[in-house]
Amino acid sequence: MSERSVIERLYFGRDDAERDMADGLLRSGFQETAAYNAVASGRKTLVIGRKGAGKSAICVRLASERDGSRRAELITAADIAGEELRAFELTGRSGDQAKSLLWRYVFAVRAAQYLVGHAEQHEGRSSEAVKALKAFIKANRELFGDPRTAGGFGRWLQGLSGSLSLEAFGVKATADFAQQTVSAEEGPGPAQRLRILENGVDLGFKELGCAPEHTLVLLVDQLEQLWSADLESHSLVIGLLLATWYVGSQYRGALRCVVFLRSDIYDSLLFQEGDKFRSDELRIDWSESDLEALVLRRARASVGPGLTAERLWAGVFPRTVNGLPGPEYLLSHALPRPRDLIQYLNECQYTAIGNGHRDRIHESDIRLATHRFSQWKLKDLVQEYLVAHPFLERLIPLFQNSGYLVTRAALGNRFRLVEDALHREFPAYTQALTPDGIINTLHEVGFLGVRRGNGIVYSDSLRLPVQPYEDEFHLHPCFRAALGATAPAGFDVYGCQVNGSIVTQVVAGDVHSLDHGATRASREHRLLERLARACRSILGGLAHARTVPDEVREEISVQVRRVLGDAERGLSTERPMDEERTVLEAASYFHSIATRLRRDGLEGDTGADSLAMNLTAQSTRLVRAVGGGTGSSGEA
Repeated sequence: MSERSVIERLYFGRDDAERDMADGLLRSGFQETAAYNAVASGRKTLVIGRKGAGKSAICVRLASERDGSRRAELITAADIAGEELRAFELTGRSGDQAKSLLWRYVFAVRAAQYLVGHAEQHEGRSSEAVKALKAFIKANRELFGDPRTAGGFGRWLQGLSGSLSLEAFGVKATADFAQQTVSAEEGPGPAQRLRILENGVDLGFKELGCAPEHTLVLLVDQLEQLWSADLESHSLVIGLLLATWYVGSQYRGALRCVVFLRSDIYDSLLFQEGDKFRSDELRIDWSESDLEALVLRRARASVGPGLTAERLWAGVFPRTVNGLPGPEYLLSHALPRPRDLIQYLNECQYTAIGNGHRDRIHESDIRLATHRFSQWKLKDLVQEYLVAHPFLERLIPLFQNSGYLVTRAALGNRFRLVEDALHREFPAYTQALTPDGIINTLHEVGFLGVRRGNGIVYSDSLRLPVQPYEDEFHLHPCFRAALGATAPAGFDVYGCQVNGSIVTQVVAGDVHSLDHGATRASREHRLLERLARACRSILGGLAHARTVPDEVREEISVQVRRVLGDAERGLSTERPMDEERTVLEAASYFHSIATRLRRDGLEGDTGADSLAMNLTAQSTRLVRAVGGGTGSSGEA
């Protein structure tokens, strides 16, 4: 069997962190970023990022490590009886407080189980507290069972409700806690039972002398699977954050909790204690250089350590794609997060193999993969925000087969066509379903970028939301291919059918009413000269149309130069052509561009010297020159 080529061996890993750790590249191709180091060192305990940004990769990596000074255990939605946790309540406690007690209880029991096993590592050091914890777990074995089974924590809730045995800590039917007398019939209340357990765990850590040599780290991930954007979901997450803050101060470094949370969930939370978490927050954002380094590391993990950046970007991948450097094109057409880039580059490799390209990935492979990937990402975006923005799927068609540059005016015009239908389908979201509201939403989810200065800013955790005075927006390149929005304004390519209204003007007039003394040949020559002069006038006006976005000016310039090319070829050759039709097509085309500029608000200047006015004027003069209803042949 012949040796596989570099392209055949190339692989960038799995889409999700769990499988990527099991059979992908998360072990050998993991990128130790500043975010990872901040979490591993304990400096940050609240990791926030978009779906696919690498939160779970950090979490799974930490859980898999065997560090002598740190033991990490994973708690995910699969461990938790979601509905039971969401519905959990305690009499006399608010939702946030009740959920905080619940999470503290989960952490304390998990820590007790850990200490009983961990004590074996402290040979010769006896601990009465650990003995008590072992007896506590044994007495409640039916309640706790195996915490690693699906929904294992569901049974634990009964402990806070009253069935928890505390005799191992010397507590029976009656107790006095915090100057509150508890009757023998009722026994200790939930908060008091929890406090007894936490004190026992704290004493166990202290007697074993765990901190700082041995630290238990509890990693809480995949909470989005329990999220429903309702009050119970908010309380569940807020309670978790309050519990992690409490744990950080209760156990003096022997136990800490790290929460991995999607940014859209965290940013929707409103609670008074939110300012306590600022120094614990870590928002994951990827720079282009970080993503390039990640790609190279993963490529080397699959192909071999000898693969250089030059070989990857100028040998394996084409040096340029659509006129852009290969890395720039690829990184710009994926959202700035590892999962998207892994999917995109794997699809490029897969497409190349499917096309029989085993020596290198061709530019045509990337273009085909880009279209497929773009379709995936549109669907993924809708699914990612299905809970927070259920109407998102209905907004996407507003951008179908149009330009990727959009103004407020254009979006307002499109939105008015579907406004009533959207309000009927999503009555709870009518305040968000306005032109300004959908601009803010689409920017927030990364679908639209906003023009700021000389660049386009797409949403991330550090940047401002859209401001009321900002008017120019761009579809993210990731979504353009799927929407057919690959040009700035989406003008039709020159050469389409003549506009019906233009034809009517010509038919109504006398085509032969002009230039009675001229030969047919000289008249046709002058028509083409008029068209060439009209094109040069428009191109001259484009150079001064500073209120038209640069991308739109360039798009118009390309098409007008095509018209000019047709006119100049007609003047320089004896080849037969339909000059009248050529001039009318150009007039119709100029008229359609002017209409779009006005309708979509693509030109800030609406005065007599505006680009739209010049296009309209040139269109009118060309129609008259052919012999339209007005009958004048005025000079261009």
